[in-house]
Amino acid sequence: MTQKNIAILMFNDVEILDFAAPYEIFSITSEINEDKPFNVYLVAETLNSLQSHNGLSINPDFTLLDSPVPDVIFIPGGIGTKAAMNQLQILAWIQSKGHHADLIVSVCTGALLLAKVGLLDGLVATTHHQALEQLKVLAPQTTIVDNQRYVDNGKIITAAGISAGIDVSLYVIAKLLGDDKALKTAQYMEYDWKPKAKITPTPKISNSLGL
Repeated sequence: MTQKNIAILMFNDVEILDFAAPYEIFSITSEINEDKPFNVYLVAETLNSLQSHNGLSINPDFTLLDSPVPDVIFIPGGIGTKAAMNQLQILAWIQSKGHHADLIVSVCTGALLLAKVGLLDGLVATTHHQALEQLKVLAPQTTIVDNQRYVDNGKIITAAGISAGIDVSLYVIAKLLGDDKALKTAQYMEYDWKPKAKITPTPKISNSLGL
């Protein structure tokens, strides 16, 4: 299998576990499998150091302009999404790279960024429980659910708050590589995870990716 690029979008005041959980999980999968299936990296507007919510210093690997072409895009959340929704370069990157990516995954309030660029129109989505009403306002053509850890629309997957990023990451690994590889990763992490899809049927309305 060709190694897949996993790009994780970064911005100031990002929620730590929203990006750190996917980063760790995909990195572990590559570490414990000989074929090294994933290349995981952080992408931001510049290479300048960023600060997460609660002050962790983050050093991006690539800028939005020079990053490798991603096969999978992770959009984390956090209070920084409020500012990111007004950063045109970030929004343009999500739209342009999203057209070519195999999967786009949001964690927590990262769903608000997908809604901002119209990628959730006609789909079913979830987010952090405290942001459900905001998502409804941003995405009036989206069916918002509050009882699922993650929702798979095919190309676009949204996860609920913070720790749901762990579950959706393992789900994506199972989707791409099979349950055995995901379970192997979960066992290495000593995380109690079972391969059970959380999928909701999608209304038949096209979004801006034509999905």
